[in-house]
Amino acid sequence: MEFALVIVSLVLLLFGMLEMTMFIYTYAALTGAAKEGVRYAVVHGASAASPSGPAAGPSGPGPGDVVSRVKAYGAASLHKLSDNNISVNYLDGNSNSPGSRVQVSVSYPYQPLFGLRWASVTISANSVGRIMF
Repeated sequence: MEFALVIVSLVLLLFGMLEMTMFIYTYAALTGAAKEGVRYAVVHGASAASPSGPAAGPSGPGPGDVVSRVKAYGAASLHKLSDNNISVNYLDGNSNSPGSRVQVSVSYPYQPLFGLRWASVTISANSVGRIMF
């Protein structure tokens, strides 16, 4: 009887730790994706015609492809991000000139690993940077 009580509590503790680890990993991946988008916008923002759109050129993605950068980072961390979950905002008058601030926001509906019919939780991450070039 004592063994049954101990094993049940240990299994619940193990599943809880695994679930919390996956939640923190997802948050860290989203934060990294937002930072990667800001990093890309900071370096390429002033020369971008459409900073949030897919401006593909003959040599690959163009300088304004911030959303694709964020999606690629999310895919590398095993999170499928859609265009609806990513927003790129220029906080200083909607210009992408040097000195302007850019904000990348990423949200993701996190579904618990051990569902148990729990509702999904939306995890959000934001990053802000100043365009340098």
